[in-house]
Amino acid sequence: AYVNAGGFGEMLSTPSQFVEGGAKEGQFWTAFFAGLTSMVGFWATMALNIPDFTRFAKSQKDQMLGQAIGLPLPMALFAFIGVAVTSATVTIYGEAIWDPVALAGRMGGMGVVLALAALALATLTTNLAANMVAPAYGFSNMAPSKISFKMGGYITAGIGVAIFPWKLLETAGGYLFTWLTGYSALLGPIAGILIADYFILRKSTLNIDALFQHAGEYGANNGWNMAGVTALIIGILPNIPGFLHAAGFVENVPAVFDTLYAYAWFVGLIIASMVYLLVSNRAPVTMQAKSASQ
Repeated sequence: AYVNAGGFGEMLSTPSQFVEGGAKEGQFWTAFFAGLTSMVGFWATMALNIPDFTRFAKSQKDQMLGQAIGLPLPMALFAFIGVAVTSATVTIYGEAIWDPVALAGRMGGMGVVLALAALALATLTTNLAANMVAPAYGFSNMAPSKISFKMGGYITAGIGVAIFPWKLLETAGGYLFTWLTGYSALLGPIAGILIADYFILRKSTLNIDALFQHAGEYGANNGWNMAGVTALIIGILPNIPGFLHAAGFVENVPAVFDTLYAYAWFVGLIIASMVYLLVSNRAPVTMQAKSASQ
């Protein structure tokens, strides 16, 4: 992109559509927060299942350093590459091409081979590690005697194909504002409940033995924590109208619901955590409780 566009000056010369006179004048903050919510939703999966990886760290310091160095710096670089190359395609091809696969098809020559090799490597490393481990553990834990970790991975792969991911990626808007923002509306309340319970109610202290006892202090009402279920449902509800509108199931909803949906993860997290704290009737932590880090 650097060579074909004629350097960074040309690569980054595409004017913003949000400036005065642009196609999206005055819409910057609306687009920004909607995009931010999508990206938070993207990483919210890892935020919830990162213990599946950090459980193997030798110490708390190791996992903190690993995440502090391994996530922000590379992701900032990747974000820049995505923006810069997409901007360069306007100069090179006369249109913005954000999809790496579509861009590879326009490049031709050895560039296609290198691009597809990079995509294959990314899929086999990043995507498998980030998206397969947690659900594979989850399915295995449902029936350990019947479902192995390997079988859990196969089940996950099957579901991954069944949801037609290529349809989700047809358009940038559909991927960002329907898919990513949509499931962030679900993951936000879950994160809010976890934060409220672990950090606020339990003061980061857990009874380790009771975690593995169905009738222990975490057993709640026959295994169901109704405070958590209630908080989850209430945390999701405000975002449903906006999701239905974004997904095309309904033509119009009041503007307030579209606004709430643009902040879906944050709205769900705040509402669910507050509701959980209000309705939770958790029993006091026992003296035998042992501290545990997540």
